[in-house]
Amino acid sequence: MTDYAVSEVEHTLNRMFPPQWLRDTAKTTGLIKRDRIVDPVLMFWVLTLGFGVRLQRTLASLKRNYERTGKIRLSDSSWYERFTPELVAFLKACVTHGIEHLAQESNNKLSQKLKQFQDLLIQDSTIIRLHEKLHKKWPAARCRKIAAGVKVSLLVSAVSNGPKSVALFGERVSEVKTLRIGPWVKDRIILLDLGFYKHQVFQRIKENGGFFVSRLKANANPTIVGVNTGSTTQSPDWAGKQIRDVLSVLPKDSVLDVMIRLDFRRRKYNGSKRKDSDVFRLVAVFNQETGEYHAYVTNISHETLDAKDIAALYSARWDIELINKELKSKYALDVVKTTNPQIIEAYIWIAILTLLVSRRIYNLIRASAPEKKMVRYTKQRWSTIFSENASDQLTVILKSNNIQKNYETVSLVYTSQALDPHVKRPHLMDPWTT
Repeated sequence: MTDYAVSEVEHTLNRMFPPQWLRDTAKTTGLIKRDRIVDPVLMFWVLTLGFGVRLQRTLASLKRNYERTGKIRLSDSSWYERFTPELVAFLKACVTHGIEHLAQESNNKLSQKLKQFQDLLIQDSTIIRLHEKLHKKWPAARCRKIAAGVKVSLLVSAVSNGPKSVALFGERVSEVKTLRIGPWVKDRIILLDLGFYKHQVFQRIKENGGFFVSRLKANANPTIVGVNTGSTTQSPDWAGKQIRDVLSVLPKDSVLDVMIRLDFRRRKYNGSKRKDSDVFRLVAVFNQETGEYHAYVTNISHETLDAKDIAALYSARWDIELINKELKSKYALDVVKTTNPQIIEAYIWIAILTLLVSRRIYNLIRASAPEKKMVRYTKQRWSTIFSENASDQLTVILKSNNIQKNYETVSLVYTSQALDPHVKRPHLMDPWTT
């Protein structure tokens, strides 16, 4: 990487998380109550670029990295006492700020087919297994023994090329309750997993001016009310029939594009839920790998996207699966070896921060590449390169903030932290060596 590229990365990260903003936010959230030995800028970057990427999953190893990087020595209490609800609030504020910055600095554009939409969003969740001692705070679901788990809910944006929102829930909270529909969905497409399949959700997205694509639930059998021109085997006799009856006689390699009626209940009003129904579009495309039809429900018109486009669009949901895999395999989201709830929440927000920083640099590198090479910068390969070079990136970003490492500070950490704190503990080789 050229000197210009390096300086541009420094400038980009400092613009994403300005040093003064970090210090002000640390004071606002109560992380730093007065100017003391712990520098929030140093702490932020050590956690973000020196944590999950190198599997430093103990507070002691983080403390050593902080001392080595900042050329200081800390007492255990001054470090451990920082992993508090105030730190969680600080990290959460940083995640919100990073998401907003990523959206503002985005350079991705939707394709010509999706030009009328503002964004393409994917909603999903991933589970982190926790120590059974936390089962009262975060009880696990579908477990025969005592267990605990926390659900990390992600809404990913195709335009900003990263998370748009992140929230934590208990594992027993249903998927559909992690997605709150409102005016923010207007002119946006949401790709929904079957965990979010609910006719009321579809209706609320539609009423707020948004769009969605969802797989048809296996036990759903809606009634056909009309046929669109995109169907390759149009038949007026299908009106009034149920979708499963039609799919069972549909020739292979056909495309079904129809309108269906879905029944649902309105939200409670005056203590009761009113029954209602609405018309949505259903497309079914034959899948060669599974040997069966895959059916999708949507409110995107057939004039905008044909049936095969809808099926191809839904396959983009795989992107969020790759993000969850990246968080766990590269940034150690699910490597949680503690029973302290504050530390667990801090770990999760740090992993998200690492992802945000990674994506910001990825967008920068990709945008600076020749157009023919842009597509070759895959997110999977990038996450590997980023995690392998995070330590060097930490040195670079701290140097731009006048924080430098040298041999003396490294030596100081070696000589102070390598000492066994258990002074009187016997060692096996003591009788045989001097």
